[in-house]
Amino acid sequence: MKVVDRILIKLGELIQQSRFEELETEGLEIKPVPASGGDWKERHKSINALLNTRGGIVIFGVKEEGFGSDRRYVFTGWQGYAEPNLKEIPKLFSDRKGSPLDLSDCFPPPEIKEFQGGRVAVLYVDELASDRKFVFYKGTAYKRILTGDHKISDADVDAQEEFKEEAVHARELQPVAGLTQADFDLDKLNEYITHLNRPVKVETIKADIAGAMPFLERKCFIKDGRVTTLGALVCGKNAVDNLGFRCQVHGYVDVPQEIARDKQDLADNILPLMEGSLAYILRNIQVGVSAQQGGQSAPQYPEQLLRETVNNALAHRDYSINKQAIIAIKPGAHIAIRNPGSFRSHLLIEAPDDAIPLRRIIPEAKPRNPKLADVLRVYRKWEGRGIGMATLVNLCLQNQIDLPFYRLFSEEVCLHICAGKILDERMERLFQSFDGYFEAKLQGNELSLEQRLVLSYLIKSEWANEKLGYTILLTPDNNHFKALLALEQAGLISKHKLSTAVYPIYVVDRVLIRNNYLSELRKVFGAGFDGLDETLKQVLGVVYRHNNFSKAKVVSAKQASFALWFDLDTANDDIKEFDRLYRKVRFAFNKLEKAGFVVKKTEARGYHLNQDYLQTHLV
Repeated sequence: MKVVDRILIKLGELIQQSRFEELETEGLEIKPVPASGGDWKERHKSINALLNTRGGIVIFGVKEEGFGSDRRYVFTGWQGYAEPNLKEIPKLFSDRKGSPLDLSDCFPPPEIKEFQGGRVAVLYVDELASDRKFVFYKGTAYKRILTGDHKISDADVDAQEEFKEEAVHARELQPVAGLTQADFDLDKLNEYITHLNRPVKVETIKADIAGAMPFLERKCFIKDGRVTTLGALVCGKNAVDNLGFRCQVHGYVDVPQEIARDKQDLADNILPLMEGSLAYILRNIQVGVSAQQGGQSAPQYPEQLLRETVNNALAHRDYSINKQAIIAIKPGAHIAIRNPGSFRSHLLIEAPDDAIPLRRIIPEAKPRNPKLADVLRVYRKWEGRGIGMATLVNLCLQNQIDLPFYRLFSEEVCLHICAGKILDERMERLFQSFDGYFEAKLQGNELSLEQRLVLSYLIKSEWANEKLGYTILLTPDNNHFKALLALEQAGLISKHKLSTAVYPIYVVDRVLIRNNYLSELRKVFGAGFDGLDETLKQVLGVVYRHNNFSKAKVVSAKQASFALWFDLDTANDDIKEFDRLYRKVRFAFNKLEKAGFVVKKTEARGYHLNQDYLQTHLV
């Protein structure tokens, strides 16, 4: 059953029951047939917004009446006199300069449907391809936000116009040398048309390639008489022979034993290449058992995230670079997807030499290859909302993955999707060592779970930025505005000097990010501190942090061991290695206690610094 039919069934039930339920969405308008020209103008604004946003459906013939509990839908029916108004809609819009446009290809044939003993009209509105946005209605461009139509700002229009200039030279539209129309696979072309005809038929199935030429040119599979990379990717024969590494993905499992490594080279058209790449990842990641779902298998990473990541990688890669994409799987650690291309410079926030080094990426929904994105949208492989990065951030802040980050190379971008949790044991233990400090900052309150997640994201972002990792900018739009606001009001985070009103850049309270207390320890112990070895100094640093910022005011040898363990770049799940460190730390505490640097609090089961050290020792 088509989506519109399900909507009409639900709408009919509500009308019969004289009750209201919100059905309108970002992509659905339910309106009566306008009785005047002024009313039609309001519909035209909504249709303009649908074109510029995600497309949608407008149902004519039903209106809302009443308020509060009396609110309801009323069937008013489609009026035949409005048919000319419906037919003129595709030619009512213009570009920024006011030149009229014919957008007939964005409006599948409207339908008149039997409904409640009468009829309603259904107008389908396709989203404009990214390289055709924005279009204007009477000099203004609108966008859809929830169920409302809002004017698009001049700044957003300017940015889109710049993008359109880049799109003219889109990499996927470059010609492929030596290919002709005979190199198209008719079955693959018709498969694409079949998907294109959902939910409404807009194109006929082709009997032969010669008869498909106008369609191939309109979709930019052929440009200026030459087969494009786009055409070869979607429905070309022998893709690997003609596109080289542009249609290849190399996958391998990064494990120490060479014999256990699973290597595979995938080469195909864009759709099977996406599916094959996802299948390769799912085959090689760790799978556990979920107790919450009755023993069902639980992949280490959410499948939807992996699907979106693979699809986005191949949708956004630079097809002018003849290199393959690479998927490297390190079991239990991360999935790294290395892709030819780069980020647009305006999406990078870089201050590597600042006192607080920054390497952040602004999420953007605009595709690197707009015509390819338009094709992938038909196959539901790309949605155009910046969902890839948004999903990474949201799943991270739902504690389903650890911090994702990018590494940038001269002609490649490598995304690391990290296993684990953003709020892991390391962060929990770190927050425990600062629980007294948090309580003071939050006026007696503890950090909420959401605040701990956001704070973990920001702390780990700074750690990654220091190690050349680029992290996704966390903004109020990431659905964590309340946590960000509360943390900022408490002084636990603040805005970096490079922040703007549109893109605030949050950095963590420097007390929380500090990794040594050498100057403070020298004041307590004088020259005696400088003579200690590195391990003893590190242990004293952990003791100092707990003494000054935790509620317990003391730290045990086991707590100190965990703190030092997680600071190691080589930290892993090796219990024997941790036990060796634990014995080393216990020995250090014994040595420090004997030398008078720390005092053991038996009742509190922990150590604190000997603040009277200088009074009892000659240094």
